[in-house]
Amino acid sequence: MKKTILLTLLSFYASLLFAQSPHKMSFQAVVRNSGNNLVVDDTVGMRISILQGTASGTPVYVETHTPHTNANGLATLIIGNGTVVTGNIDSINWAAGPYFIKTETDPTGGTSYSITATQQLMSVPYALYAEKAGSAAGTGYTHYIGEHYGGGVVFAVWKDGTGAEHGLVVGLNDLGIDILWGCAGTSLSGARSTWNGAANTATIVDSCGTATAAGFCDTSTAEGFTDWYLPAINELDMIRQQRFFIEKAFSTITGAINLFMATSNLYCSSTEIDYYSENIWVQNYLSGEISNRGKDENYYVRAVRAF
Repeated sequence: MKKTILLTLLSFYASLLFAQSPHKMSFQAVVRNSGNNLVVDDTVGMRISILQGTASGTPVYVETHTPHTNANGLATLIIGNGTVVTGNIDSINWAAGPYFIKTETDPTGGTSYSITATQQLMSVPYALYAEKAGSAAGTGYTHYIGEHYGGGVVFAVWKDGTGAEHGLVVGLNDLGIDILWGCAGTSLSGARSTWNGAANTATIVDSCGTATAAGFCDTSTAEGFTDWYLPAINELDMIRQQRFFIEKAFSTITGAINLFMATSNLYCSSTEIDYYSENIWVQNYLSGEISNRGKDENYYVRAVRAF
């Protein structure tokens, strides 16, 4: 019988985040069983492998965890704090990538790992060896996290298989603080990517028009750019995880508005939940909590763009 897992933050909801320690990453996963039911308030077994080179490459580090899910089926763990099977996370040369994260899960809490997913690490390794924002010297990158560039502040940088450099920029200001997400009653299968907010935004605008949170981003001309979009949940979460560099940059930019105010402000993503099409993933930027909320609610909206 086929089993399913939703990993909260990449194409299968995997959230790989830059944590306080330079050699640890926070990971969150929303786990469902074979009946598509959330595995709530229960222990699950996970084996995490960091692969080098390709999605089927050599594991350079492997560890296991037994996290406990919460009432929303969310399991949280720190990569680097598990039971080590092989390798040393502190000795990984992140500049020698690409690297991929492989997650194997046993929803019953054991080691019979029946669910497997693999995703390339993008900006996180860069953060691990480029901790000092303000300089890209020695990293092999032109741009850096925390750079004022492209109409906002850079929060992700990576290179593709050809060596071409790419990045993501968060806007300097909210486009609104009470914006209706929209599209209530409309199922948007093309807006369920957890990492591709641009594709999600295009689907939402095509299906429901510009009187939506995604439409506010799509029609924005902030700082002279016209390719803004509503971030996917992974992109939204990555912004918060890079908040030290972003806040530091915002403090030097005239007119920039801090994202991380001492309020329970909910920022919406462009990611529809695939098992409940009336809800979307949102994030509380005070606590960092990711949760599902309705399309018929109003949220804070901050646009991003890619380069």
